Amino acid sequence: MNLTEFLINTQNEVDTLVEDRIGKSGESFPYKELIFSEIVMQHMFEIGMTFEPTICHYSAQLGNTNLRLSGYAISEDTDQIDLFVSLYGNKINVELISDTETKRAAEQCLHFFAKCVEGKLTTVMDESNDAYILSTTIQSSYRNLEQIRIYVLTDRKANSKNFKSREISGKTIKLEVMDIERLYRHLSEGKPRDEILINFEQVAGSSLPCVYVPGEIVEYDYALTVIPGEVLFYLYEKYGARLLEANVRSFLSITGKVNRNIRDTIQNDPQKFMAFNNGIVIVADEAQFNITTNGSIGLLGLKGMQIVNGGQTTASIYFTKKKYPNTDLSSIKIPVKIIILKLQDAELEQSLISDISKYSNSQNSVKASDLSANKPYHIEIEKLSMTTYCPNGVGRWFYERATGSYNTMLAREGTTPAKLKNLKNVVIPSSRKITKTDLAKYLNAWNQKPDTVSLGSQKNFEHFMNMLSKENENNQIKLPDVLEYKSMIAKTIIYKKLQNLIRPIFPAFQANITTYVVSFLSYMYGDRINLNLIWTNQDISNGLQKQLITWAKEINIVLHDTANGKMLSEWAKKPECWTLVKQHCYSPISEGIAEM
Repeated sequence: MNLTEFLINTQNEVDTLVEDRIGKSGESFPYKELIFSEIVMQHMFEIGMTFEPTICHYSAQLGNTNLRLSGYAISEDTDQIDLFVSLYGNKINVELISDTETKRAAEQCLHFFAKCVEGKLTTVMDESNDAYILSTTIQSSYRNLEQIRIYVLTDRKANSKNFKSREISGKTIKLEVMDIERLYRHLSEGKPRDEILINFEQVAGSSLPCVYVPGEIVEYDYALTVIPGEVLFYLYEKYGARLLEANVRSFLSITGKVNRNIRDTIQNDPQKFMAFNNGIVIVADEAQFNITTNGSIGLLGLKGMQIVNGGQTTASIYFTKKKYPNTDLSSIKIPVKIIILKLQDAELEQSLISDISKYSNSQNSVKASDLSANKPYHIEIEKLSMTTYCPNGVGRWFYERATGSYNTMLAREGTTPAKLKNLKNVVIPSSRKITKTDLAKYLNAWNQKPDTVSLGSQKNFEHFMNMLSKENENNQIKLPDVLEYKSMIAKTIIYKKLQNLIRPIFPAFQANITTYVVSFLSYMYGDRINLNLIWTNQDISNGLQKQLITWAKEINIVLHDTANGKMLSEWAKKPECWTLVKQHCYSPISEGIAEM
């Protein structure tokens, strides 16, 4: 697939989602530009470039200044924020977009952020606007923000992927462009880490002294080196969580016990850091070596670098320096083991990375939820999705056990335009694709855990897998059968249908409202819902749709009333939120609903 074909496929995906969401109502919602934003933001989240994203359209003029926003993503500790602004051309050919246009969009988003910080937006913005609470959150949390990024998203090809960082009240704001070319590299090649190119002569002043063991093992080469703390800080600042894509753990908090000890060593005893620290493990697609002036081997550069063990160390160094700018990293040295991958088969390579992650992290317990793509539970669901057809005998659902496998399937089986069109429109449209984290969200919502779902896809997924283990003997997860698979799909249909129904009704926090309504349906009437009928119809009845909308409006009011001024997405994560939602009275269920 070339870049033009990828552009057309992306536009088709946008059009399909627009048609799917408009349904039979004929209303003008949604805008293609926001759907494109949603697709790109979700991809960036899945590969670790950003946090759980939220679509949030805002466009206004304040004085002589134009403000613009398409979406945002905030870290769990509200210390990092990404803002997105979209430029969707919807052209049939790959067209260039000038740096002037992308820079202008970035500036408009930057102005939005600046006005939020100054508190000027909250005084002129209606409280019902979906950007209002974001504005108050930026204003209140600005002092604690350690990373601020603005991304311009476009389906055209940009010359510059980065602009010069800006300063606002002592904070650095990075400006980046995610254009169609960059997105193509991520999605078509399946290796977003390919963008990570490191030249140690440039970032460290010279190549790194190393021990290199080439060619003895078929799957990989091997090297040992030491990275200066300042270099690791620079790399994390530039690439962020993308460095940790294959890592089985996420950075929790600098206040956690392990991370706090790392911070204390950095600040109080930096010379002993290498003696105290186990170091990090890196996988890379390519490595370049040279001969240093003393005749030894030096590590000159890496392509596709990923930290598979040592994410806590890396992020702790970064956030310690960001929080305490006077921290001296010059004495910090980090021992590094490097695995240079040589496998050509993508699945074998991913399996090797998974095993490296698993065993290099074995000094602490690694839960099954950390490394689950190759677990029997998910493999079985994938098999069921491939062999269980919808009642019409033609279409089926697609379980994306491995990221990107849906697009791989389309490329493999859609060998002609007619076959590709049939796959995307009839057999397996994107609306019937489910990822691992999607499934965990749908099932945990039905399991009456809306507060857990609201924690975000990764944490919810871990809770989901842990719950499955605890429910079975010896922590062995029971494999689903066909009946259970159909039940899963029925619950998926309920969630996805409700999601589409409420999008045009509520300007913000649609995910939280959807999750709480599904949990409420299950809580009140779950044992009476005929899931088999939903599987048979591949839809929910008009009666159930109307009832869910009624409850959604009522639950939305309860969520806002009980939040007491907190950001609803944060309040929804609290168990007491679910407790209060259950205690309220709602409209009784209508008579004659087919699924009852």
